[in-house]
Amino acid sequence: MHSSSNHSSLSAIVTRWGHRIPLHSSYLHLTPRPPPKLAAFSYRRCRAYPYLLTGNALFSRMEVLRQICVLSLTSILFYVSQQQFWAGSGIGRNQDMVSHLQSSGVIRSKKVAEVMETIDRALFVPPGAQPYLDSPMPIGHNATISAPHMHAMCLELLENHLKPGMCALDVGSGKFILLHSLKGTGYLTACLAVMVGPEGHAVGVEHIPELVESSIESIKKSAAAPLLKEGSLSIHAADGRQGWLEHAPYDAIHVGAAAVEIPPALIEQLKPGGRLVIPVGNVFQDLQVVDKNEDGSLSVRSEASVRYVPLTSREAQIQGPQY
Repeated sequence: MHSSSNHSSLSAIVTRWGHRIPLHSSYLHLTPRPPPKLAAFSYRRCRAYPYLLTGNALFSRMEVLRQICVLSLTSILFYVSQQQFWAGSGIGRNQDMVSHLQSSGVIRSKKVAEVMETIDRALFVPPGAQPYLDSPMPIGHNATISAPHMHAMCLELLENHLKPGMCALDVGSGKFILLHSLKGTGYLTACLAVMVGPEGHAVGVEHIPELVESSIESIKKSAAAPLLKEGSLSIHAADGRQGWLEHAPYDAIHVGAAAVEIPPALIEQLKPGGRLVIPVGNVFQDLQVVDKNEDGSLSVRSEASVRYVPLTSREAQIQGPQY
């Protein structure tokens, strides 16, 4: 199928409700942000109105189930459309991947586009994988590298907090700058390091030592290698939920795995005026943007509905999901 026809079918779905619905990747699939009317039936709303889930009102419970079915079908349609669009376009270069993200409206920032062109994603994925496919992929140890459009989204959310000279922590050393967990590939950490530059500092934290080693080796082959050598980019084996005190407080923190609740240590290590981006939730997850105000208070908003692997302990990650 030609990419143009796939793009047309995707556009038809995107505009069905009369507004743009961004796609967001995760461990297994893409999840569209639900349209306003459907968003009312979120997990948080159900917790606020327990009768919706207890059967005290049969009609209300059936309505919730109907809405869940609609959202599930929408997720599948978006996933298929996005996968066909990228697979059919035969992208073979990093620059082409970035161009596609720009033409599809995912990347709007010139700075983010430049950084993603500078750091070649092919250096951070397993041998034989399709590095420029807009899809998450496993990298070993029950970890994943996120899809390119998620990287782009997180970089744009943090852009104003990744100016030259700023400090960032990446928990997972593949999805963090300042506190980001991209599950051990080092890709996003490298992007963050390029944004803050040699006068800044980017720290990656990953609790699987083997992933720390692979992250460092990948970064050594990339355009971020001089930053690693000079010390403005560093990666450490530790529990990212506890942050990294040595270079705190941070201007930017990004977490690439879903926490049931935001780890207090990350809030404490966030600088006043800084920003934390983290997926929060269990079955239902939101990508939350947390801004710390100058007086220490927090402003929190949900950017998108997403699906990530859990932010957990080293032992639990090695063991893998339990069913």
